[in-house]
Amino acid sequence: MAITFEDLQKANSAITTTNIKGKEYAEVNQRIKAFRMVYPEGFIRTSMVDNHNGVCIFNATVGFYDEEDGSPMILGIGHAYEKEDSSFINKTSYIENCETSSVGRALGMAGFGIDTSVCSAEELGNALAQQNAPITKAQVSEIKALAKEKGSEINDICLYFGVVELDDMTASDYETCKAMLNAKKGANNEASS
Repeated sequence: MAITFEDLQKANSAITTTNIKGKEYAEVNQRIKAFRMVYPEGFIRTSMVDNHNGVCIFNATVGFYDEEDGSPMILGIGHAYEKEDSSFINKTSYIENCETSSVGRALGMAGFGIDTSVCSAEELGNALAQQNAPITKAQVSEIKALAKEKGSEINDICLYFGVVELDDMTASDYETCKAMLNAKKGANNEASS
């Protein structure tokens, strides 16, 4: 099935985008719609690569079948990784979210919905949600241990990040705090210097 660049452009022009932080992104359902416009008999295959300890990895392949011999012709392959509890959606649907993201990336690699970005609106929204997600109990414990090791006060850390307690920090705050504490000389090192 030979398609032209114009066919792809026409399908992409039918995509409704979502504005996130001033940039337009195509949602996966819009990419699927555009794909079906061009390849009504095409295929979208997904496969779970791994799912252990609340971490899921999916692979998606999109393509069509050759008209002459029926062999599959691959247009794009995409992968996605999601962590359970990393966002509100992922608390209950991290597997489904991962599968959808892999489909969006495969369709993006095939040229659908990439006028602004290969990243789909769902992917970007999930990434932003993960940055703003509250930190886990294990991360709180890690910050407390690191603060003690480096001679930092928890109250000072909370004040710096504008939170009442460490549990109120975001995942982004956690990464910044961890880097700052790791860069600081330890309480024992300072005393012996």
